[in-house]
Amino acid sequence: MTMLSRVAERLYWMARYLERAEDTARLTSAYAHLIMDIPVGTSPGWDTLVHIMDGDEQFNAHHRVYNEQNVLRFLIANEENPASIRFAIKAARENVRTTRDQLPAEAWEHVNELYLYSEEMAEKSVGRRNRYAFLEQIITRCQMINGLVLTTLSRDHAYRFIKLGHLIERSDMTTRVIDVGTGAILTRQTPDAAIDPLLWGYLLQALSAMGAYRRAIGPQLEAAPVIDFMFSASQFPRSLQFCLRGIREELTPLRNAEEVIALLDRTHQKLSRFEAHELSLKEIHQFIDDFQLALNQLSGTITAAWFRPETS
Repeated sequence: MTMLSRVAERLYWMARYLERAEDTARLTSAYAHLIMDIPVGTSPGWDTLVHIMDGDEQFNAHHRVYNEQNVLRFLIANEENPASIRFAIKAARENVRTTRDQLPAEAWEHVNELYLYSEEMAEKSVGRRNRYAFLEQIITRCQMINGLVLTTLSRDHAYRFIKLGHLIERSDMTTRVIDVGTGAILTRQTPDAAIDPLLWGYLLQALSAMGAYRRAIGPQLEAAPVIDFMFSASQFPRSLQFCLRGIREELTPLRNAEEVIALLDRTHQKLSRFEAHELSLKEIHQFIDDFQLALNQLSGTITAAWFRPETS
């Protein structure tokens, strides 16, 4: 099967933006609940959400204070922030609009409905009255669209590029949440043994991993087991180990994939040696920085191999 480079690229980014919208909604909802559930002064500040999304420079261009309203407007309703839910849904819609013939007929209808809902409700959902219902709707609708696409498409190149985008974006979000979340929890000025399990629980909930973690590890929530689970759990769909394995499965049938696979295998090999309990916080942070650089390089190599082959 052959596919135009621009079509493959749009399918890839459609998947990335849908995953980004869902993950940002999940992260925002979990964090907002955390702030209300634990005593004042024992949780990281609202700036943590902006740090996770690496959006400080753009945030500071629009706002002076990292308070609840400013941060949530930035992540939910800002039309210029590539990490915001509203921006991601609009971008996903545009990519679907130009590749409708490659997708199930219902995909465009559901994505367009999601876009119209986001445009109508995003700004209204910054405040607490509508926030949680809005975020739940975003999560549910993104899951429905992803389920529709991934369970009805033939396992051809269209499917493979969608899956690549989906898994790379998920890997990126997992590393962001673990990196900033771990630093925020472990470097608090007033650590509290009674509060720490709640914070690690929030981190798992932000990644939809609480139930899977408890079944695999148990009820005790501590730094090293949580980090190792999110990095290395081979059977959990949101772990880095699972995502990298899935990426390789989709790359294998593609032509011109040798360079991408070689880079992926080097990254996977480094991940297989990771054990959080043997590393300091600084070393964990450095490992995640290196891993994110590898993800960026992987995405760039995919672009050069299939989306911009004339520039490679």
